[in-house]
Amino acid sequence: MVQSALKLITVNEFITQYGDNESYELIDGELIEMEPTGPHEQVSSLIGRKLNVEIDHQDLPYFIPHRCLIKLLGTNTAFRPDVIVLDQTQLINEPLWQREPVITSGKSIKLIAEVVSTNWQNDYARKIEDYALLAVPEYWIVDYLGIGGREYLGKIKQPTVTICKLVEDEYQKRLFQNNDQLVSSIFPNLQLTAKQVFASGSVVAM
Repeated sequence: MVQSALKLITVNEFITQYGDNESYELIDGELIEMEPTGPHEQVSSLIGRKLNVEIDHQDLPYFIPHRCLIKLLGTNTAFRPDVIVLDQTQLINEPLWQREPVITSGKSIKLIAEVVSTNWQNDYARKIEDYALLAVPEYWIVDYLGIGGREYLGKIKQPTVTICKLVEDEYQKRLFQNNDQLVSSIFPNLQLTAKQVFASGSVVAM
């Protein structure tokens, strides 16, 4: 039995056909289903809400769009971050922004947070490389279920927030667990613990 070849699409085809469909992103021309769950959305929402508070407190020219794609120039890859903080002053240099919410330059991005789901390999491996190449200053990997590989979480796997800070062209990683206070170079006054992030994915009994 001959297996049919995987049909690949270009990034422009993806933006046209799936730009408004939040269930997919594109990696090397392959459609990737994002499979978000309810708890995944709860965690993403908490992070966005806490960062918005800091943006207001510091009166920064940043915002968190509801929908946004990151188009990696020269590739057929378009990521759809769970949370992305954009610098409004840089959007004048974005060639696509006036027509569609697509970012092409790392200079427009202050922070990205990816909430880990079943395709955790992309968050820990592929995206960390591409976001570093794009020069995104800070990248959070929020593994609220502790499902990433041991090489990322250690032998005893547990829920972990990995904050990656760009130093020159590489990320320096710091792991936060339990009651650890998250440390952000973009939002130095942020008051948020790893435990609070993980708890936001739980169902609260009324």
